[in-house]
Amino acid sequence: MASDTTVEVADAGAGERAQRATVWGTFREAPLPVKTVLAGVLVNRLSGFLQVFLVLFLTAKGYSDGDTVLALGIYGAGAVAGSLIGGTLADRMGVRNATVVSMGSTSVLTAALLYVPSFPALLAAIALVSLASQLFRPASATLLAELTAENRQVMIFAMYRFGLNLGATGAPLIGFALYNAGGHGYTLLFWGEAVIALVYTVFAWATLPARVGPAPAGATTDREEAQGGGYAAVIRDRRYLLYLIAAFCHAAVYMQYLSTLPLYMKDEGLALFWYTFAVSLNGFIVIAFELLLTKLSQEWPLKVTIGLGFALVGAGVAFYGLPIGPAAVIVGTLIWSIGEIIGGPAVFAYPAAAGPARLRSRYIGSFQFMFGLGTAVGPMIGSWLFLRLDGLVWPVIAMGSLLATVFGLIAVSRPELPPAKTADPAQAEGQPSHRSEST
Repeated sequence: MASDTTVEVADAGAGERAQRATVWGTFREAPLPVKTVLAGVLVNRLSGFLQVFLVLFLTAKGYSDGDTVLALGIYGAGAVAGSLIGGTLADRMGVRNATVVSMGSTSVLTAALLYVPSFPALLAAIALVSLASQLFRPASATLLAELTAENRQVMIFAMYRFGLNLGATGAPLIGFALYNAGGHGYTLLFWGEAVIALVYTVFAWATLPARVGPAPAGATTDREEAQGGGYAAVIRDRRYLLYLIAAFCHAAVYMQYLSTLPLYMKDEGLALFWYTFAVSLNGFIVIAFELLLTKLSQEWPLKVTIGLGFALVGAGVAFYGLPIGPAAVIVGTLIWSIGEIIGGPAVFAYPAAAGPARLRSRYIGSFQFMFGLGTAVGPMIGSWLFLRLDGLVWPVIAMGSLLATVFGLIAVSRPELPPAKTADPAQAEGQPSHRSEST
């Protein structure tokens, strides 16, 4: 049984901090709760069969294309809302309870999808399961930030992203295997996802701390909310608002490879092979090289890595507009994939250090909300622009990355995290450690 006592970060020695944060070294020195979260992110994405098979499930039950599109929209809206609500839950309930509520309810709701009697009830269940599955994200990111030394944060969030990407790659394969096992189809598929979520719920309850940081003052009270605490305080941080806008623009541009790119290639008469090759190329680069590159990029100022990442994504998307056929698709994908692996870990790590420690889960939740909103509406915006601009859509969309780069550079105007070789994170750049703040 997990103890309800508050977990504090144990400071490593100066000599250990001076070493470069390697992948294995960072994982080895991480406490058990951090390893649990990293494993949980991977398991959650590996068991994310619902999102992959939702369309096939609905059509198999006889619903129309219009019903399917509506269900997909509701699923996306629930996922975006879940990130925002998750920040509040992590603040009020603590990391362990928020994770248990998220994964436990996901388990029950996923299995319930097989037995709801009507389409309105099915839509409600889809909205709830998508919302519940995202509730644990801010809590998980908050725990990673609190229990990881500051000069290891970029690397630990690179591991976090590695779990997300690896899980997203493996989920369709595992789901397909369950779907075909024994002829049980969607019954085994959804029950399999439900059981995996339930197993992680029990494991999280047994290993995660109730809270991180000084617990009594860690939660935002109703009085603080009324006086402008919580998300109201995040909104008042004008510098961070610029970062949230940058995250939205970046996510919207990034998602064009899933929507606008296939439409454009079909219109240009390019073979489907080149699209599938480009998507596979991105997946290979991210999974194979992001952790390795982070060993170097973690030592750069966050302003550099975030700005460079945003800019390269825009440059890769703009490259699609060159009239050189499949070469534009492959080279463009290569460029923005490099931008993704350079900037991705820093983009995800920065929100944990951007504000006061007592609001860390709200800063993280607001970032995940805006990033998720960008991934949800980006494809719609890109497709709409393509129908009106044709090939000129790419430089226009790339302007979103230019805006993200400018706003990101303004928002991250000073190094918020020490470089990986800093001897004392609490004194880097003359900035006090955010863990020293009373929470």
